[in-house]
Amino acid sequence: MLLDVVRIYVVYGVYRGEDSLKAQTRQNRDAGNQLRVTNNTFFPVNWKNFLRVEANKDGLFRLLANAIWEFQPPHGKQIISNSHHVSDKPASSYYTPWAPSAYTAFKALLSARLCAAIWSQISDCDETYNYWEPLHYLIHGHGFQTWEYSPQFAIRSYAYVWLYGIPLKLYVMLTQGHSMLEFYFLRTVMGFICALCEIFFYRSVCRCFGNNVGRLLLCIQLFSSGMFISSAAFLPSSFAMYMTLLAMGAWFTKHYPLAIFSIAASSIVGWPFAGALGIPIALDVIIRQKKLLMFVGLSLISAVICLTPTVAIDSYYYGKFVVAPLNIILYNVFSDHGPDLYGVEPWTFYFVNGFLNYNFVFLLALGVVPFVEERFLFPIYPMFSLGAALFLDHLQVRSTRKTHYTLSRSSQTIALGFCLVFATMSFSRSLALFKGYHAPLDIYGELTQLTSDSASGDHLSSSQINVCVGKEWYRFPSNFFLPNKRWKLQYLKSEFRGQLPKPYADGVNATNVIPSEMNDKNLEELTRYVDVSVCHYLIDLDLPDVTANEPQYAKDKQHWRIIRSADFLYSQRSHRFFRAFYIPFLSEQHCVYAKYNLLQSTAYKTDS
Repeated sequence: MLLDVVRIYVVYGVYRGEDSLKAQTRQNRDAGNQLRVTNNTFFPVNWKNFLRVEANKDGLFRLLANAIWEFQPPHGKQIISNSHHVSDKPASSYYTPWAPSAYTAFKALLSARLCAAIWSQISDCDETYNYWEPLHYLIHGHGFQTWEYSPQFAIRSYAYVWLYGIPLKLYVMLTQGHSMLEFYFLRTVMGFICALCEIFFYRSVCRCFGNNVGRLLLCIQLFSSGMFISSAAFLPSSFAMYMTLLAMGAWFTKHYPLAIFSIAASSIVGWPFAGALGIPIALDVIIRQKKLLMFVGLSLISAVICLTPTVAIDSYYYGKFVVAPLNIILYNVFSDHGPDLYGVEPWTFYFVNGFLNYNFVFLLALGVVPFVEERFLFPIYPMFSLGAALFLDHLQVRSTRKTHYTLSRSSQTIALGFCLVFATMSFSRSLALFKGYHAPLDIYGELTQLTSDSASGDHLSSSQINVCVGKEWYRFPSNFFLPNKRWKLQYLKSEFRGQLPKPYADGVNATNVIPSEMNDKNLEELTRYVDVSVCHYLIDLDLPDVTANEPQYAKDKQHWRIIRSADFLYSQRSHRFFRAFYIPFLSEQHCVYAKYNLLQSTAYKTDS
């Protein structure tokens, strides 16, 4: 419209005074319901009843006047409005907080997620053995198998693994690079996907709750330690978090098909229990919007779209009809040992963990946002951020008398101070995680260097090179960190008395074969262990707590020599606060570090 004219006048017609004929006519009609008209108000179901209330019209005019003031017309064009007739201040008094553009926010989020992809550690051995290892098998033909992937139980989905396997397979076909680079490539893909979902969520929050809430949310998401841990994790709960970002963003902007499909993908392809996050969406569509048929139809379509490939892929790999999401529900809910097979944490764990990953944001979110391991919290991490942003925005509005026009300087100072404190504590926490626990990735990464070392590595005369682990079996980052097929991970007996994974069987149909010596009760299988004499290399954390099964291998100079070492936090002997948050100089004084060693056996000669 502005292309053909220089100036547009927007005039609001109102009827003032009780003597107005129009006012008398409205009084004789049925009264409607008065609503508080804001950017967050849903579109009225009965538009006529809404317009019968003068206060509703007045609020609508205020909102439109505000929107006109926010709009920046092209150079040389004018929009003139008589909005001062419906407001006790002229339109020039309206104020919309600044928020970064979507492009700027995306660049910031992507930078943060790529940092997480490179520098975050694998915080759960379940990520390694239940997802990285099956993926390594699918791509390279060998890897470790857990009992969950046995056709006898089939509670994990190969369809979810292939979701990330497709881009990785393309990368391998195009580059033929080292497998450790494949690991980090896939992590960067996860970080990129997470950033895309976050920017969609951010834009939706800005539209639904306003720029102030949006920019607070962006600050929290950028620096959150929880997002640092979860954004590039190869876990169904991280995938569920991506889908939650899409679902909630779509819901806020009333894109119900995308919202419902995202919840379906989250619960069917990712983690079944994340479907509970769709309950508010279902209640809104069914009860508030009164669109039951639409909800049922979209749910059925989404279920068919997600279930069909999932069932087809899993049934192919397991050699029988399998609905993996159903199996995991049956196992965790109806079996007598499902949810607590590997132990449970006390209820206080979630408050401690929430504070570590979100510090004060977690406490604020509890005022707005009403499982046994940390990864189960991943899907609701963005809700912590939104809850805290809404709480802060509410505090700012309450501290500003003229809430319809501008936020006071004191309220903006509160928000800025909070963001600075939150960012500092979150960065300190993320840095503590990196400095304290990144050693395993560094040490296993050194194995690649050994393949080009003339004194070791592939120059060992043995046809198979055994890399052994004892008590550190659960920090193995995956076969992606072993240079090639000659290198095999082997287990030494330690004080751990549970069941360890075993390699997939040989042959093209290995996923169809029920593996021997495998159970679903986490009972120790002695066939997993090898004798230390067959080990070419050994990776171990050198701790003073020595037992017969967990000696200090680094002290045995006769049989082992240290190739590489890295510092690893000895948490039991470190100060609780300074091990949780890194403070320069102080953390070094109050924390104790042990050596994470890569040892080479002196019993095997090398080919020079």
